[in-house]
Amino acid sequence: MIPKPIVITTKLPSTSITPLKISSIRTEENPQTNALKTTPTTTQKNLELTLKNANGTKPETIPVTALIFNAFDNIINNFIDPPIKPSVDPRHVLSQNFAPVLNELSPTECQVIKGTLPPSLNGAYIRNGSNPQFLPRGPYHLFDGDGMLHAVKISNGKATLSSRYVKTYKYKIENQAGYPLIPNFFSGFNTLIATAARGSITAARVLTGQFNPSNGIGTANTSLARFGNRLFALGESDLPYEIKLTSNGDIQTLGRYDFNGKLLMSMTAHPKIDADTGECFAFRYGLVPPFLTYFRFDSNGVKIPDVPVFSMTKPTFLHDFAITKKYAVFGDIQIGMNLLEMFFGGSPIGSDPSKISRIGILPRYANDESKMKWLDVPGFNNLHAINAWDEEDGKTVTLIAPNILSVEHTMERLELIHMVVEKVSINIETGIVTRKPLSKRNLDLGVINNEYIGKRNRYVYAAVGNPTPKFAGVVKIDVLMGEEVGCRMYGEGCYGGEPFFVGREEGSGDEDDGYLVSYIHDEKKGESRFIVMDAKTAELEIVAEVKLPRRVPYGFHGLFVKESDLINGGSC
Repeated sequence: MIPKPIVITTKLPSTSITPLKISSIRTEENPQTNALKTTPTTTQKNLELTLKNANGTKPETIPVTALIFNAFDNIINNFIDPPIKPSVDPRHVLSQNFAPVLNELSPTECQVIKGTLPPSLNGAYIRNGSNPQFLPRGPYHLFDGDGMLHAVKISNGKATLSSRYVKTYKYKIENQAGYPLIPNFFSGFNTLIATAARGSITAARVLTGQFNPSNGIGTANTSLARFGNRLFALGESDLPYEIKLTSNGDIQTLGRYDFNGKLLMSMTAHPKIDADTGECFAFRYGLVPPFLTYFRFDSNGVKIPDVPVFSMTKPTFLHDFAITKKYAVFGDIQIGMNLLEMFFGGSPIGSDPSKISRIGILPRYANDESKMKWLDVPGFNNLHAINAWDEEDGKTVTLIAPNILSVEHTMERLELIHMVVEKVSINIETGIVTRKPLSKRNLDLGVINNEYIGKRNRYVYAAVGNPTPKFAGVVKIDVLMGEEVGCRMYGEGCYGGEPFFVGREEGSGDEDDGYLVSYIHDEKKGESRFIVMDAKTAELEIVAEVKLPRRVPYGFHGLFVKESDLINGGSC
């Protein structure tokens, strides 16, 4: 039976939330190539951080000014703004498999321990995530770490794994210095005194030439995208970083990319690529007007001029959006950016319970915002958007997205939030919005067959939070029927992340004829695996399982790039 539509608001499903277990940070790793300049040591009670290079000796001579700034940093981290809250305490945030791997990994052969890797997977699955180069000396949020890419390259049934940092400007100058230079955005500004203190030291570092913020301060730790025959690592606080895979599966950072000087500021980590036209649609958000700016790229990667949206009147944490063949769909949600809040002990990003959430509809090829329409949708807060399309009546847009319940916990207590995937119908002419939940489970990181982006699709695959940000399995949802039609739980002590759908080249051409790929980690055995699931089956049957040569930490978003696309942009 298809559930009856719910107008405007949704009844909260009953949930059972398990507290997040806090354990010591795991840092033991086998030595690999390109060892970092830090050698952290860990006990069950605390973290003792030492600045050492790969051979265990002290770093090269540090300028007197840098020593002074580092001393002030230590005072701030230990006395002015110590990591008291669990959400910014490294012992909590970097526990279990959230702990970083401390060395890069050159391409290393993997063992297929179950089934066989199908020919459709010739290519590479690359996943981005937060992996701090230096274990934090003060407050640290899960979103603050340096970007590290983990790539499984598959060729003729064989697989190799490589793990490389995105060589951002921030990574390179800090790696060369041997210590952090740029403060963490999500955790570094928690009180007025801390903000003033860290801001002063940052300004002093800039004035003394320790780093130049005009070269970018982003981490490129969130996702990946391929368009205009280029492959990018993305983080929404900076420009994209172009990367490529070598023929043996290694990852190289080519550099920060500004599209021939046409992209001067940051860009979303969730651009949308239309598979039919090859166009890429994107946006950026900020702290000053315009709080939202929309733009696009043609099929050759040429950027089209910005469309500033001044009708978004407050700075919103606009992490994702959706496109249809006619529109771009934005969420003006209750999570916003408030610089005043951090002066009183809060995060620069937080919830505003007094705000009424809105959905904005802008023509996809708009040259200005004159035809932008905003519709109130109380209680709808989506950080991610799964897909959207135009209905045949010509006046309705359907959006599929997870709605965050208990939005006040989004930044501070991720383990307390619950996300319900909803089907949202938006009548552009009347302004009426109806919503229907598609599952009671706590679901996020939903994906589809990317050939259907912007078009009506039937199947969604989403990760099961247990609790967020740990994911214990994946479910398959039939959007047409409004119910789950498939499920795979990873087993006790095993957790994964975002699945990614790869179509079966030799298959029937059905929307769900393909594979789901993902990394999972067995916390009991301390082993990580790459798994391939049959996306068409109700059990999401595992058709291949690859044992990885070392641990892969939990991360964010990934991308599968076919071998033909690696040759044509993205590989040697």
